Amino acid sequence: MYRTLLLFLLCLPCAHAAEIDPKLRLKEVLASRLGEVTQVNTSPIAGLYEVVTPGRLFYVDESGQYLLDGELFDLKTRHNITKARTQQLFAIQFDKLPFELAIKKVKGKGNRKLAYFTDPNCRYCKALERELRKVDNLTVYLFLYPVLEGSAEKVRAVWCSKDRADAWDKLMSEGVLPVPGKCDAPTDKVIALAAKHNVNGTPALVFANGVIVPGYMPAAELEKALESNR
Repeated sequence: MYRTLLLFLLCLPCAHAAEIDPKLRLKEVLASRLGEVTQVNTSPIAGLYEVVTPGRLFYVDESGQYLLDGELFDLKTRHNITKARTQQLFAIQFDKLPFELAIKKVKGKGNRKLAYFTDPNCRYCKALERELRKVDNLTVYLFLYPVLEGSAEKVRAVWCSKDRADAWDKLMSEGVLPVPGKCDAPTDKVIALAAKHNVNGTPALVFANGVIVPGYMPAAELEKALESNR
């Protein structure tokens, strides 16, 4: 009897802590308002909480009534806290990407790795291709992701070419379109892959450590990112 009473008393602080833990309470409140909530964490600002949902990061007050959809910066260090946290939270396992759905290109020794989602009609993708020509010692995996009008046909033509990498290079650098393709390109699978990892536009770069960075990057920034995101 005394042993049972002692165990009960020892468990009371744990139960009480769980009841008053604002993160647990907020998660329950927000789940009813936002749907699936995977994490609720403290933020650098007192009374403001970081809320993680599938593919998104928000901030809420301690009551869960007010939501902030935006980026949080540390002005002292000029550090984008939201961007860094988003990259950390939604990083993927690079080596488990379905590379059979991608076009592989090797430059030099190819020791460094980069994958990216690209669209043949995307002007920023074409600009990125120009910058990638300046980067050496790189293995690139291109996931052809047709999000713009008229891109699906070009993707199929490239994928059905005998030399896919060469066909892609000529299309992006010279505007030379391969013969219309008659094979089945894995477009639906690439679209599903993009949706799985919350890739909504092109270009979207995936570095070897799994960090996803949307948008165009000049060669100098690519070099830094490739070294820091190994």
